[in-house]
Amino acid sequence: MLNDSPTIAAISTAKGVGGIGVVRVSGKRALEIAKNICKADLSPRKVEFTSFKDKKNVTLDQGIVIYFPSPSSFTGEDIVEFQGHGGVMVLNLILNACLSFGAILAEPGEFTKRAFLNNKLDLSQAESVADLINASTEAAAKSAINSLRGVFSNKINNLLKNLTELRIFVEACLDFPEEDINFIDQGKVDEKLKNLEKDVCEILNAARHGQLLRDGLKVALIGQPNVGKSSLLNQLAKESKAIVTEIPGTTRDPIKSDISIQGIPIHLTDTAGLRETEDIVEKLGIEKTWESIKEADITLIIVDVTDNNFNYENKLKKELPKDNEIIIIRNKIDLLKQQSRVDEQNNVTEIFISAKKGNGIELVEKEIFKIVHRDEHSSNKEDLFMARTRHIEALEKVKHALKQSLFKPPITGAGSRGADDCSKIP
Repeated sequence: MLNDSPTIAAISTAKGVGGIGVVRVSGKRALEIAKNICKADLSPRKVEFTSFKDKKNVTLDQGIVIYFPSPSSFTGEDIVEFQGHGGVMVLNLILNACLSFGAILAEPGEFTKRAFLNNKLDLSQAESVADLINASTEAAAKSAINSLRGVFSNKINNLLKNLTELRIFVEACLDFPEEDINFIDQGKVDEKLKNLEKDVCEILNAARHGQLLRDGLKVALIGQPNVGKSSLLNQLAKESKAIVTEIPGTTRDPIKSDISIQGIPIHLTDTAGLRETEDIVEKLGIEKTWESIKEADITLIIVDVTDNNFNYENKLKKELPKDNEIIIIRNKIDLLKQQSRVDEQNNVTEIFISAKKGNGIELVEKEIFKIVHRDEHSSNKEDLFMARTRHIEALEKVKHALKQSLFKPPITGAGSRGADDCSKIP
């Protein structure tokens, strides 16, 4: 417990005006400060309606106050929350009163930091507080809640527990080589290692999905000028984000739009048309297009279905980054009176649409969603959690180490029974 830490106070509701605002105080002097402001006896977790007063006994507001004693509080310290009217000025008056009675202004995120330092949350749970606040979709919010509940932490702790149990058998083999006991076989180490590797893969898939829910998926729309990139962006965004004209080269700077496809945040970028040009401004736009392509997870190559020259798209596919998912969008099917559809050609997905008429847009959304959930079959949707890059990197290292553990070098030479057993260590 942080017994020597100063008592902190801050406005806990978002900036702006609202019906209700909250000022939170945490620390050993929280109850003392609350009694000075409210002039009332406070019982744990009992709501009291009262007036809030400053040092001069001037009434600042009326509202409710709640006292959460240590250690059964968010931070693990004594906490008092003043819930008054949500005006900027009145909340600042209440906060200043808390400061005048001995509190200091909390640093950004300090309440969550104290919860972590007081073992009320682990690091993953502490980070999920920010993820929950910043969640832009329902799926992201649910995953953040799961992380806050400890779903991710519990999975990692179980892995650690199982690995520790395996370590016991390996150390027994090393420490007692003279014993006529096959510790590795008795402990079923091979079987348990394989099960652990499977568990790590499942957690890794869920972590990648969690990172996607947190950071979103970057999708770049590319192609020649006037093939319908801006029209497709507007259809996916369901609003007019980009200017659409018959004049080629209208888009110069990348136009970005954030959308959600079945709970997945998608960051769309409409780019300048890729073509040979002498226009200096258009050249700069094309340079930015390639920057957007390098950052993208999925690239939609939009082509005019009435143009039967495939040299352009074949050349473009070769120039794209190898780790980039590619979808060919054959636009303007309304000119040929065709129906929207999805085809698979040489392991590349082709979607026939009319961005102008809105035909086939749902097929584009489904294909993006399919790519996102390609590995999700191994994860329980109810147990999805938020993850960060460092989590994924750490899990990759664990997976690699387990694979190395399962590798058995050939036994060379004879030895004692104990030595043979030790050579069988996976």
